[in-house]
Amino acid sequence: MTHPALPRFPYGSVYFRKSNPPQEDWERDYSVAAEDGMNIFRHWFLWGGIEIAPGLFDWEEYDRQFDLAAANGIKTIIAEMLTVAPEWAYRSHAHARLETVDGLQLNSRMHGSCAIGGAPGLCLDNEDFKSLADRFITELVNRYKDHPGMGGYDVWNEVNYAPNVCYCEGTQQKFREWLKIKYGDLRTLGRAWRRYSFSEWEDVTAPRVHAPYPDTLDWLQFRIDNAYRLMGERVALIRRLDPNHPITGHGIAAALTKTASGGSDDWRAAAEVESYGLTWGSSRHGDEPWKQFHAMDLVRAASRGKPFWHAETYAGPLWMQPQVIGKPRNEGRIASVEDIRFWDFTSFMLGATGMLYLRWRPLLDGPLFGAFGGYGMDGSRTPRSEMVSKVGRWATDSAQEKLWQSRPVQGEVGIVFNPETQLFLYAQQGKVDFYSRSAEGAYQGFFDNNIQADWVHIDHIDEYDFLYLPIPVMLSAANAEKLKAWVAAGGTLIAEGCPGYWGDGAHVGQVQPNLGLDALFGAQESYVEFVPDLLDDLRFNLSGTQVWGGIFLQAYTPTTGTPVGWYADGQVAAVDHTYGKGRTRLIGTMAGAGHGAHPSDNSAPFYADLLDFAGKSQHITSTDPRIKARLHTGDGGVYLWVSNPTRQDRPVRLVLSESFASFASSETLWGADAEASGRTVTLIAPARDVTVLKLT
Repeated sequence: MTHPALPRFPYGSVYFRKSNPPQEDWERDYSVAAEDGMNIFRHWFLWGGIEIAPGLFDWEEYDRQFDLAAANGIKTIIAEMLTVAPEWAYRSHAHARLETVDGLQLNSRMHGSCAIGGAPGLCLDNEDFKSLADRFITELVNRYKDHPGMGGYDVWNEVNYAPNVCYCEGTQQKFREWLKIKYGDLRTLGRAWRRYSFSEWEDVTAPRVHAPYPDTLDWLQFRIDNAYRLMGERVALIRRLDPNHPITGHGIAAALTKTASGGSDDWRAAAEVESYGLTWGSSRHGDEPWKQFHAMDLVRAASRGKPFWHAETYAGPLWMQPQVIGKPRNEGRIASVEDIRFWDFTSFMLGATGMLYLRWRPLLDGPLFGAFGGYGMDGSRTPRSEMVSKVGRWATDSAQEKLWQSRPVQGEVGIVFNPETQLFLYAQQGKVDFYSRSAEGAYQGFFDNNIQADWVHIDHIDEYDFLYLPIPVMLSAANAEKLKAWVAAGGTLIAEGCPGYWGDGAHVGQVQPNLGLDALFGAQESYVEFVPDLLDDLRFNLSGTQVWGGIFLQAYTPTTGTPVGWYADGQVAAVDHTYGKGRTRLIGTMAGAGHGAHPSDNSAPFYADLLDFAGKSQHITSTDPRIKARLHTGDGGVYLWVSNPTRQDRPVRLVLSESFASFASSETLWGADAEASGRTVTLIAPARDVTVLKLT
């Protein structure tokens, strides 16, 4: 449910980032936005542009934003930007400057996404500086909490931090406090870290060279815990000052790539706020359809039933930004009207019930000039803004009220998100490519079969009966026991190779699989290779299907399990086993990474066969593999969403599983008309569009 302080379906844009748009255009822009169906704006409230001297605040431009919002029926989301600190704070609190792993203290610089200095801010682990930040937040909330244009707050923009920052003394002290809670005393810490000669707590410092040892793993975990401590304290302060307006947040759907290096744990972030969301633009990430699906599914899963928004979506071009150099025009780099329609409706299809564009109109300064906005450089309407308006009017219309009361059904399979594996691989490799390639490739394999794979945090596995565990090379003893108990209770687990090879403290087990997992999988290791550069062409045969692997190779001697897959040299590559009331299939390599590297080379059937192995039926089968479909159910009824990412109309027949009730007809809410009977839907899916059907 949307918070009562907000519109039923929040739809709008990011608008004011000092010093854009020009002040003389504000009144006209607000009027146009309201006419075009927008009901919400988010602005960056830049600390360094407001507290112009200690205790002296200049609110004039922001007051005007609120007054215009109230006059035009638009609600305002305050995005606090502590990461743009006052220039004077760099002098008065020089000890709080962010420090890199190399000992460099960061000075004030211009921000890349607005025309103002003060980035990247100072370190909030220094309590004297944090008290200044808290004072600013207090002044900000108290000034606007009762304004009629007030809608809510957005905290910690994009919910991540820069890798290898901060090593200042304030952070070092917070790290020691964290370690005291975990270990209790220096001797225990010294034994755990294998650093036996700590004499005083001041001898303990954050490791500046990362390696797969307990000190690095503790440091990485502390950085994450510390960031969410700060987020939680900020949220608590705002809630205490203003209990009447909701708090939201948004990340970058980077839990698979930046949890270890940048703290991007969407589950932890979403737990702190009333609603959650993400920044995502297909033109930045590549316009392969599975990518937007996986990002939206990730953030919806992390939101745990809370409203989630596409908090920053694209409606305009990217020019010379590094992320898109070399990308072809037809991957959305020059966003078309059809791209905007398709991207927006894909987000709705995957559960988003709010949307803001990354810019209402483009910036006129800095490296992101001209980017993202649906309106012209001068704020004029464009064909793209006309589509923005059309989508918005549809989404916010009362006719769609019941639609938004239904939610995406649970997927047929859950892909397990296990942060400790990613932290270990980052400590070992200095990057998390192995983790992200394996997890994303597994998702892509299910996606290629129109199987809905949900992301499942390892803490929530009891909510599913069928799981896929990608690259589980490090597991804690506690999580290994959790998986064993889950299977014994009746779950079906597919695990990639080397499960728990490294256990607590990054220690290699002498019996593999480690941590008692040999009993779970009914097999022991007979051979292993850690030569990812030599395994790009690794394949194995599973029941007649040739499956790509990669990264690591583990072969097995079955004990109580049954061999079902073999490498080319005859070694056992996969073992099936019954454990308690459940079943397992252990695959000795990273099949997800293999499929991601070879998506068109006939490895997709492997993922469809896994569904058969689990004894589960597919929610929706599609006669055209390019056409994807999702079901929403709930208080609003049953809805079928049909996505066609291609640039041609395509005929398709969709058949729903018998686990869903049959229906007699369908009503088109957007897109093409369809013939519907029983559990079968036939339509011509329009090009670069998503059809929305109400089934009755």
